[in-house]
Amino acid sequence: METVLLYMRVFLVGGVICMIAQVLINTTKMTSARILSIFLILGMVLETIGVYKAIKEFGKAGAAIPIIGFGSTLARGVIEDTLKTGIAGAFTGGVESMAGGLAWVIFLAFIIALVARSKSK
Repeated sequence: METVLLYMRVFLVGGVICMIAQVLINTTKMTSARILSIFLILGMVLETIGVYKAIKEFGKAGAAIPIIGFGSTLARGVIEDTLKTGIAGAFTGGVESMAGGLAWVIFLAFIIALVARSKSK
């Protein structure tokens, strides 16, 4: 039962984030790139003011996987590295915090490019 409740929380948080994006797509003339940028910056702001930690604790992967979680991780890396190394951490912390995830995405994209075949329209 506890696992089912966890899955429901993950789905709820991830679903609300996706629903907000879909509402923005349907009701505004914003492009997908602009909405992604807004979500990235929103994740950074929420992490900086300390709100996103509570959202992640409640929603687990539902909060961590969307682009808003990427912004949160970048901000957390910058904050932690700046506290450790000073101003240089503001430039390196975000990249260091996301290095593993970015490397994994690049690796998977390479594998998919080897396996998949592009189709002309």
